[in-house]
Amino acid sequence: MFYLLIILKDRDTPYALYYIYSISLQIFSDAFCCVFQLVWLGINAFLFVHFYMAFLVDRYYYTRVILGHALSWARAPAACLNFNCMLILLPVCRNLLSFLRGSIQCCSRTAARQLDRNLTFHKLVAYMIALHTAIHIIAHLFNFERFMDSQLMINNSHLPYVLSQIGKNDNRSYLNPIRTNETVRFLLISVTHNLSGLTGVVITLALILIITSSMEVIRRSYFEVFWFTHHLFIVFFIGLVAHGIGRIVRGQTVESIIVHDPKKCHSKFETWGQSGTDCPKPDFAGNPPMTWKWVVGPMFLYVCERLVRFYRSQQKVVITKVVMHPSKTLELQMKKKGFKMEVGQYVFMQCPSISQLEWHPFTLTSAPEEDHLSVHIRIVGDWTQALYTACGGDKTVVLDAWTLPKLAVDGPFGTASEDVFRYEVVMLVGAGIGVTPFASVLKSVWYKHVQENKNVFTKKIYFYWLCPETQAFEWFADLLQSLERQMTEKDMRDFLSYNIYLTRWKDAEAAHFRVQYEAENDPITGLKQKTRYGKPNWDNEFSAIATQHPGSKVGVFLCGPTALAKALGKQCISHTESGTEFIFNKENF
Repeated sequence: MFYLLIILKDRDTPYALYYIYSISLQIFSDAFCCVFQLVWLGINAFLFVHFYMAFLVDRYYYTRVILGHALSWARAPAACLNFNCMLILLPVCRNLLSFLRGSIQCCSRTAARQLDRNLTFHKLVAYMIALHTAIHIIAHLFNFERFMDSQLMINNSHLPYVLSQIGKNDNRSYLNPIRTNETVRFLLISVTHNLSGLTGVVITLALILIITSSMEVIRRSYFEVFWFTHHLFIVFFIGLVAHGIGRIVRGQTVESIIVHDPKKCHSKFETWGQSGTDCPKPDFAGNPPMTWKWVVGPMFLYVCERLVRFYRSQQKVVITKVVMHPSKTLELQMKKKGFKMEVGQYVFMQCPSISQLEWHPFTLTSAPEEDHLSVHIRIVGDWTQALYTACGGDKTVVLDAWTLPKLAVDGPFGTASEDVFRYEVVMLVGAGIGVTPFASVLKSVWYKHVQENKNVFTKKIYFYWLCPETQAFEWFADLLQSLERQMTEKDMRDFLSYNIYLTRWKDAEAAHFRVQYEAENDPITGLKQKTRYGKPNWDNEFSAIATQHPGSKVGVFLCGPTALAKALGKQCISHTESGTEFIFNKENF
C-alpha cells in the first residue's frame, strides 16, 4: 500500500492506475505459472506424505519389522513416480496442445501463453522423476540388504528370521521375497528371475540414457543421439507398467489381521500356529499393480497423437524449388495437399533415404497467403549435411525434379508467434537462424498490405536481427528489400522499423564497411537502413518504444538463446510503465 501511494504521488493518476494494472497483468501471468508449479509441487508433496503414512499401518507391521522405515521411503516416491509419469507425455502431445491453444486463445491469452512453456514443464517433470527414482532405488537397496540379512541370520529366536521362513515350503503366503539363503544365487535370481528386479534394472538404465542424452550440449551437437535414446521411453513405460506385477512389497492380508493382531502377537512368534495359542501364522499378500491406472490415459492420448502424425506424414509432399543460400543455408519450397498454416508455426520433417526414424523440427518461413510451404535449414549436423547433399547442394548443375529426395512433413504445430498480429505494437527479435519464424511474419505483413487488408490490427513492427556473420544476411535481405520497397511505395515507411546488428566482423571487413558507409544503400544488406555493429542497448530500445507508444500493449517475440531471453524478459518487466505494457513471448521447440 505504501508503494502504491508513492506511485500515485510521483505520477499522473491515470498513468499510475494503468501502470498498476499493467504490472498486475504481468504479475498475474508469472503468478499463473508459479501457482501451477506450486500446485504440481503440492500434489507431489501430498502423495509423498500420504503414501509414506499409508505404510505405517498395522497391515505392514511385520514388513517394517524386517525393513524398518525404508519400506515407506520406497513406496512414497513410487506414488510420486506414478503421478509424474502420468504427466510426462502430455507436454509433448503437440496436436493436443495446438488444439488447446486455439480453444482457449479466445478466452485467455495469458493461459494460452502458458502452453508455450510445455517443454519447460516436460523437463521439470523429468527432473522430478529422476529425483524420486533415486530415492526409490536407494530405499530398495536398504530393503534388499535387510531382506537378505533376515534370511541369512538362521536364528529361530529372532522375529525377522521367523518371518522370512513363512511360506518357505509351499511358497504360497510369504513375506520375504528372498527364498534362498545362498547369497550369490539370490543376487542372480533377484535380478534375472524376479520380474520386479528385472524391470527395475531396465527402466533405470533407460531413464539414465534418456536424461543424460537430453543435456543441452548433446541435444544441440548430436541431435541423432538425443532423438534415438529418447525413444527408449517406450521401453521405460512398458517396464514401468510391468514393474509392480512381481508384488515384492507384501503385507498382511485383511483376513489375517482379524485373527492375528500383530501388535499383540508379535512377541509370541515362537508359538505361532501351535495348538492352544490364539495367534495363528500370519498370511501375507502383495499389493496389486497400480501404475497402469495412472498412465493408461496419457499413453492412449500419446498413441492417438502418433497415429495422427503417422497419417499426416504419409500424405504426398512435392519439392517445387531448392535454393542454396550463402552460409550453408538450404531453402526448400514444397507443396502438400490440404496444408494450412499460421505465421510462425513449425513442422517436423523426415527424409526416408537418409533415415526412416529421424524427424527434425523446422520453422516455416512461408506465409499463410502463399501457395506453398518453405523452410530454411542451416547445415550443422550429419542429417542436415546429408539432406544438403541429396538436394544437390554440393553440385554445380541443377538436379531434375524426379531425382530430388522424397520428404515427409508432419504439422504444422503452433508457437508463440501465432499471436503476433494480436498486438498493436510488436517487437520481433531474432538471433542468427532464429530469424526464420519472423520471415513468415514479415512475408505475411507484405501480402496483407499488397492486398490492402484493412483488418490488420498491428500498427507498428520493430524488427531486430542479431547475426555473427555477414553471409547469413544474404538469404533474408531479398525479403527485407521487398518490404522496404513496398512500404516506401505505399508511403508506410513508419510501419516497419528494422534494426540489423552484426555482432562479429573481421578487420578487413570493417575497413570496407567504413569506406562504403556513406553509400546510399548498406554495403552488407543493400537496404536503405544501415547495419549496426555490436549488440543493441536493450534498455534504450525499450525506453524509446515505451515513449513512442504510451498506453499500448507491446508484444515482444524472441527466437534465440536463453541468455537473450532472460535479458529481454527482465526488460519487459522493468519497462512496463507509463501505460505501456511489454508482454514477452519466446519460441520453444
